[in-house]
Amino acid sequence: MNVSASLTPRRRRLLVAGIAVLLVLTAGLLLWRYFSAWPDGLILANGRIEGDRYVAAAKIAGRVQEVLVREGQAVEAGDVLARLEDDQVQARVEQAGQAVAALEAKLKSAQAALGVGNQEVPLAVASARAGVANARATLAKANAAELQAGRDVERMRALEEEGSIERHRLEEAELLLSVRHADRISAAAGVEVANQQLASAKLGPARISARRDEVAAVAAELDRARAGLEEIRSVASDLDVRAPVSGIVTTRVAEPGVVMAAGAPLLELVDPDRLYLTAFVPSIEIGKLKRGLKARVHVDAFPDRSFAATLDFIASRAEFTPKEVQTRDERVKQVYRTKLYLDANPGHVLTPGIPADAVIRYDDAVAWRAPSW
Repeated sequence: MNVSASLTPRRRRLLVAGIAVLLVLTAGLLLWRYFSAWPDGLILANGRIEGDRYVAAAKIAGRVQEVLVREGQAVEAGDVLARLEDDQVQARVEQAGQAVAALEAKLKSAQAALGVGNQEVPLAVASARAGVANARATLAKANAAELQAGRDVERMRALEEEGSIERHRLEEAELLLSVRHADRISAAAGVEVANQQLASAKLGPARISARRDEVAAVAAELDRARAGLEEIRSVASDLDVRAPVSGIVTTRVAEPGVVMAAGAPLLELVDPDRLYLTAFVPSIEIGKLKRGLKARVHVDAFPDRSFAATLDFIASRAEFTPKEVQTRDERVKQVYRTKLYLDANPGHVLTPGIPADAVIRYDDAVAWRAPSW
């Protein structure tokens, strides 16, 4: 049975009027409760907890080898968060290191060849000749000692075969012969070095100057090679993507295997000690606000607790209420975006994304009140 069809026009008009009156009374009650609960001096706003975001990016292009952290993980400034593949870079580091080692050996050889070139030529020649004489004398002594040790071995061997001496006497003689032989080899090398020094000393000032130029050129080349090695080592260190600040990882932008351009973000972080509430204040209230006002932030997870905050940002332009506000009347209003920075976040209990309410006080004589939606 259709109820509306059974009503007379008069009753229908009465029913509609009654509903309209009820709606007006309900709206009036809600407005009365709102304005009676929030006297002048306090402004109620809501929004979501956010934080200053920091990007961890690769300084050079490359393929992501591994990501070492997950979303929600706390990290310290300087921690390695991800690594790029380093096979080619490490090969370049090894090649640059080998080049430096080769030039160091070349410089040492050039300096040795220069020898006594830094001295006056006559004095250098005399000194070098004396060195040759000493080296030859040492070699002569070494030759004589080795010859005598060889004779001793032959004599001991004959006596050992006759059974006149014990075997260890022959072995001692043979060991001494080995030592004398090594001494002769060393003395012969000393003569060769002394001859080279004498030849270098006889080169004269022009030749010594050329050798000095050669040493300087090799030293300059070595400096360039060392600089190149440090540069490639710096590139290798850039393969490690580190946390720019201490904070919480909020987003993993890249995964292993992805090729990233230089400067492309791999992860995003938020500092849990620098959180703020993005709150929206109606345009009719914005004239009461100024930076530095105190506020208290309330979240559903801690109904009996509030968090002190400070108003630090007020947008210069109005905007429409964001979609998080559900009622149609509120959505069509213009509001100003504000940022209320939390004075502290004990235990890091607050994290980005949590919806929250804020009470902003612009009159210190008014007592604080908790939100009552």
